[in-house]
Amino acid sequence: MRIAILGAGRIGQVHAANVARHNDAFLAAVADPVIENAQALTAAWGGVALADPVEAIQNPDIDAVIIGTPTHTHIDLMLAAAKAGKAVLCEKPVDLDITKAYAAQRALGEHASQVMLGFNRRFDLGFSEINQRIRNGDIGDLHQVIITSRDPGLAPMGYLKNSGGIFRDMVIHDFDLARWILGEEPVEVFATGSRLFAPELEALGDYDTVMVQLRTASGKQCQINCSRQAIYGYDQRMEVFGSGGMLLNDNLRATPVRRYSKQETEARGPLLNFFMERYSDAYRLEIDAFISAIKQGTPMPITVHDGCMALRLADAAQLSADTHAAVALD
Repeated sequence: MRIAILGAGRIGQVHAANVARHNDAFLAAVADPVIENAQALTAAWGGVALADPVEAIQNPDIDAVIIGTPTHTHIDLMLAAAKAGKAVLCEKPVDLDITKAYAAQRALGEHASQVMLGFNRRFDLGFSEINQRIRNGDIGDLHQVIITSRDPGLAPMGYLKNSGGIFRDMVIHDFDLARWILGEEPVEVFATGSRLFAPELEALGDYDTVMVQLRTASGKQCQINCSRQAIYGYDQRMEVFGSGGMLLNDNLRATPVRRYSKQETEARGPLLNFFMERYSDAYRLEIDAFISAIKQGTPMPITVHDGCMALRLADAAQLSADTHAAVALD
């Protein structure tokens, strides 16, 4: 299977390596307007470097594309690739504008089955095991989900200005996880947002620290805790509680060893640095799932509809935080 990577930034680098290493795939091309970035990736992993992503899409020898370009380009590239008969893995979000995201979903029409959205955390071994254990009835009836997601440091302002805000940029991963784990759509969202260490975000209408409460029609609850700065590292945890028990997915570290001494007990090594390290296995398994769905002709495991629903929750959370009121979803 010949695959092209569109976008040679951080996420493009991750995908290029995983495609090149895959037994059933060949990295055919990397396209980026900054041709030097594309050339650097192809020098490392093979393929042809292109400046124009459309050239890769129109190439009849390419079977699939992975879109890791800036968010505002996602829809045009996704529609062009799908209508050209390519399978598509598109990074989240579909768009920052929910109206445009829904319009893209409609425009895909019969091609929607060719498109997978890149919510890689569903492929994290811990999160996927929790989901499976819930479906197996290991904790009885699910009552509560608690998700903690904290970045190690504030992103540059140049990035934040175009990110769509913490709910659409960062928490959107947790909204997708919440829908998947709960197994039901939330019908009410209540969010609070604060600027506790980055007052400059006020000019963007953004927050550095947020909490979100979700409730489903059956009464299941989910709490999401997020911060853009945790001095101790990249904090990624989940707790699920039910009538028959509880499951925990803890942070990952380079080693499980703990040190005990006269000065300290339970001393452990630092958390894995950031998303590329913490979710390296998840990104690899995401590519496995994408290629497997193409080969077997099975439905993509995460759809554009899933992307629209996560964005809808992000919009509701932004509104709730801004107005200090719960937002009902029909």
